[in-house]
Amino acid sequence: MNEIISAVILAVIQGITEWVPVSSSGHLVLFEAILGYDGGLTFDVALHFGTLMAVFVYFGKDIVDIIEDLLKGKFKSENGRLGLLLIVASIPVFFVGYFARDYFDAVLTNLGLLALGFGLSGLFLFIASVPGNVKIEKLGWKGAFFIGVAQAMAIIPGISRSGSTISGGIMMGLDEKAAMKFAFLLSIPVVFGANVLTIGNSSIPPELIWATVVSFVVGILSIHLIFNYLLVSRKNLAWFGLYCMLLAIALGLYISVS
Repeated sequence: MNEIISAVILAVIQGITEWVPVSSSGHLVLFEAILGYDGGLTFDVALHFGTLMAVFVYFGKDIVDIIEDLLKGKFKSENGRLGLLLIVASIPVFFVGYFARDYFDAVLTNLGLLALGFGLSGLFLFIASVPGNVKIEKLGWKGAFFIGVAQAMAIIPGISRSGSTISGGIMMGLDEKAAMKFAFLLSIPVVFGANVLTIGNSSIPPELIWATVVSFVVGILSIHLIFNYLLVSRKNLAWFGLYCMLLAIALGLYISVS
């Protein structure tokens, strides 16, 4: 298949799966193998940068309000407290990423581990489809840390970052929108930090800007659909869980016969 078409397909997949709870990194690995295309780390960073900008734009006002209250020392305000909770929730993934990132990067294309990750994602989503109705302002420090631990598990290939984080929030009693908002905002320091670690002081090459734009546009649409339609009922998480389970089984069968 033409390399440009393959790259566009991967950019669209990134834009969708970064926010749909099914693992964007796992799907990129899977479709890169199917399409026979390997854009390399810089290409992956360009795609992730696009979806990162999507969450910046979609939750821009919330982000500005959080930063403003933190800088003013208003830690007891709703936005100030939310900012502190996001900082607490970011600790586990930075700790795990620092000590284990190189290992999991080395096994990222292992289809067996990928199948296991998809299966675990499905399990998390099934568990998270139970009732809960706590707002973010009621979330405690232990709850925020637990959500951070859930997100840190996404370093395993096939485990969805958004899926594990949303599931962790719901397990802590958050309602659907609160869990999604917390998960999407929590992606900012994590994805930004991962991109910085990957490319260091380098910049995205001009010829890959189009990939960033595609993943950005698709990412904006994906966030809007998920936040307002697809996951307004946690029961829908079960459908994504079923998808991940079936994908894990299909990969397992493929590995066993190949």
